[in-house]
Amino acid sequence: MDNPAWAGIVRAMTYDSDIAIVGGGLNGPVLALALAARGRRVSLIDAQPEALRKAAAFDGRSYALAMASVRLLARLGLWNKVSEQAQPMLEIKASDGRAGQGPAPFFLHFERGELEEGPMGHMLEDRHLRRALLEAVAAHELIETVEGKVVSQETNESGAWLTLASGDVHSTRLIVGADGRTSGTAERARIRRTGWDYGQTALVCAIEHELPHNGIAHQFFMPEGPLAILPLVGNRSSIVWSERTARADGINALRDEDYLQVLRPRFGDFLGEIKLAGQRYAYPLKLTIANSFTDQRLVLVGDAAHGLHPIAGQGLNAGLRDVAALAHVIDHAEQRGEDFASALVLERYQGWRRFDTASLAASTDLTNKLFSNDNPLLRAGRDLGMGLINAMPGLKRGFMREAAGLNGDLPDLMKT
Repeated sequence: MDNPAWAGIVRAMTYDSDIAIVGGGLNGPVLALALAARGRRVSLIDAQPEALRKAAAFDGRSYALAMASVRLLARLGLWNKVSEQAQPMLEIKASDGRAGQGPAPFFLHFERGELEEGPMGHMLEDRHLRRALLEAVAAHELIETVEGKVVSQETNESGAWLTLASGDVHSTRLIVGADGRTSGTAERARIRRTGWDYGQTALVCAIEHELPHNGIAHQFFMPEGPLAILPLVGNRSSIVWSERTARADGINALRDEDYLQVLRPRFGDFLGEIKLAGQRYAYPLKLTIANSFTDQRLVLVGDAAHGLHPIAGQGLNAGLRDVAALAHVIDHAEQRGEDFASALVLERYQGWRRFDTASLAASTDLTNKLFSNDNPLLRAGRDLGMGLINAMPGLKRGFMREAAGLNGDLPDLMKT
């Protein structure tokens, strides 16, 4: 299957698309644009009606985009469409804390001037990013959007076929599963998953506050779980607040004002009075990683491949790194005259992304376990550790570059 003669036969066959992406969330459309930019015919298959994906009003959802992810969006011509709605994170402060007591005296403080490339990242509302993606996908002549649910898939050495609930069959050279943590693409390929439940739930919302945030992001590590306060455009911030699941369920069932009464002691008064903006969400936290990122003429990206704890804010960033890495591997394979959907080529993607994912999963898992407790010895040790890192510029800069997504072997689309 991996010899040049077979690759020539595969290229000579006729398919409905070169690559079919299952899942129209965020990673799927970005990948479609990255692949189509190099002349490939792409089908984007999504079970969700387009009208439901077009968010016009602010609904509380937003993303922390690392610098490497911003570079990817810029290379695809998307960043200039959303940059005015993005809030740069000029500083990041991380500290231990307890509800009602404020932060511990030792903390980590990252400042924009310590990283020569610029801010470590930007906060961007879901509605702005999603709209820009939908418009770009709709305008690209090499991308076909197919509305429908995939009910079965078949692959062999010559190609792949997806059957929709309507009965339509779509042929392609490569299937990409970008359909989330409960990926039907992975399930149909009988790819198992490894992971565990953290016993925590993330409560996600946005707030309006009285005082300006000055572009400062805060991460408070509390015994029940971390609380992230992330700056949005204007006097607004995004909240990602982790609690033990039973407690979180009770909090999420409260009325808005009662919900705020629970949040206020954890949040503090450094931004003045606060009130809710948009909707509230609750996400049970689990670590889930596919045992394989590839199968015959099939590859997984984003949450379909890995679901991580949000403690480092790397969920979407990890998915976008998958997208950039897969586009990189496919580009370089075609430059060498290879069949980009062959097992040999897909294994390069898997080897690259599984290592990065395993490292990120281990670090987020360890950080959560280390900080989500009230053990006095651990509290003293981690507070001292943050203080020492903060006092060592070289080590701190390494942490900043990691958070910005600039460390390691970068795919072409994430380079300057």
